[in-house]
Amino acid sequence: MKRIIYFLLIIALLLSSCTNSGVPGESESLSTERDVYQGGETESGISENSEFVSETLSAETFPSGGEVILSAEGILASMSVEEKVGQLFLARNPKTAEDGVAMIEDLHVGGVIFFGRDFKNSTPDAFKELIKLYNETANLPILTAVDEEGGSVCRASLYKPFRDEEFEAPAIIYAEGGLEAVLNDAAEKSEFLLSLGLNFNLAPVADISTDPDDFIFERSLGLGRDETSEFVSSVVTVMCEKGILSSLKHFPGYGNNEDTHTGIAYDKRSLDEIKNNDLVPFEAGIEAGAPVVMVSHNIVECIDSERPASLSEKAVSLLRDEMGFEGVIMTDDLSMDAIGDFTSGADAAVLAVIAGVDLLCSSDVEVQYEAVLSAVNDGRISEEGLNDSVLRILRMKLRYGIIK
Repeated sequence: MKRIIYFLLIIALLLSSCTNSGVPGESESLSTERDVYQGGETESGISENSEFVSETLSAETFPSGGEVILSAEGILASMSVEEKVGQLFLARNPKTAEDGVAMIEDLHVGGVIFFGRDFKNSTPDAFKELIKLYNETANLPILTAVDEEGGSVCRASLYKPFRDEEFEAPAIIYAEGGLEAVLNDAAEKSEFLLSLGLNFNLAPVADISTDPDDFIFERSLGLGRDETSEFVSSVVTVMCEKGILSSLKHFPGYGNNEDTHTGIAYDKRSLDEIKNNDLVPFEAGIEAGAPVVMVSHNIVECIDSERPASLSEKAVSLLRDEMGFEGVIMTDDLSMDAIGDFTSGADAAVLAVIAGVDLLCSSDVEVQYEAVLSAVNDGRISEEGLNDSVLRILRMKLRYGIIK
C-alpha cells in the first residue's frame, strides 16, 4: 500500500509545473530532498516566486525503474571533491576544442566563458556544435558565458557571421529611445545569445558614472543613481523572462576608479557615499532577481583597506548579510593585473573561496584549480564552505533549466 501511495505522489509531482527544478537520477537507492517551486511561471519556465518547499522522497519506495527527481543536495551528494572544486570555476575557453574537452574532463569546470577570439573564425553552427560537444563531455551541464554588454564590450556580435551589426552601448540606446528601447535591446540580445547555446551574459553594468573621463563611463548608462537603478532592474527582469543568467557588475561600484585590468585601484570614497549611491543599482538588480553579482578587484578602503573586494570577507559580508543577496557571488577575472599586483593568481583563487565567493572567473584555470583543491584537502578551505558554494551554483543551474 505504501508503494502505491508514494508512486501516486511522484506521478503528481512529475505532472506539476515544478519539475524543471530537478534532474533524473540513475541510482534506485538514493534518498534525497527535492526542491519544488511554489508560484507561477513566466513563459521561459522561470518561477516568479523563488520560494522553495522541501519534500523528502526516498527512491527505495518507488517501483523498480521509477524516475528519481534530484535536488541540488542530491547532486552534491554524488560528487567527488574534485568535481565540487571544478564547479567553482568559470574558465576561459582554450584556443582549441581538444584543449577545451580535456579541461572539462580533467578539471570538471562548472562553466566556460567565451571571448572574441572564440567567435572570430567561427560560425553560428560551428559554435553551437562546440557548446554541444562540451556539454556531452561534462558530467553536469556547464555555464556558457560571454560579455555581451554592447558598445565597447561585444564578443559574438562583433563578427558578421553572427550578426550584421554589433550591439550598441546601452547608454546610446537609452539616449536615443529611452528605457523602452534599452529593454527591446536586452530582449533581442538575450534571444541572440540563447540561440547560440550561451546561457549566461555577464551584464548589466550596474556601475554609476557621469564623468566621461572615468574608465567605466562608456560601459555604464552614463546617468545618475535613480536612472541607473531603473535600468538595471528592468534589464534583469527582461533577462529573467528570457531565461538567461545575468550578472550585476562590478560590485560595490567602480565609481571614478582606474582600470583594474592594468593594475590595482584604491577606492577612497566614504562608506556613506557608496551605500547611498553606488550600492543602490545593485540593490535594485537583486530585488529584480539577478542570480549573480560580480565583485571587482578594487580595494575599497572604507570596506576593506587590505584586500581587493573580490578577495574580501568584509565585501562578501556586505553583499550577503547587509544586502541579503542569496545568489552566486563571482569574481572578475583572477588573471587581471590588479590581482597580479596584489598576489599570485593561485593564491587569489584560494583567498576568494575563503572569503565566501562562489564562482571564480579564471583565465589560468589549471593552476588555480590545483591551488583550490590543495586548500580543500589541507583544510584551509572548509568542506562546509565548499558545499555551500557548489549548492548555490547547482540551484542556479536547476532554476534556469541548465540542468534539466
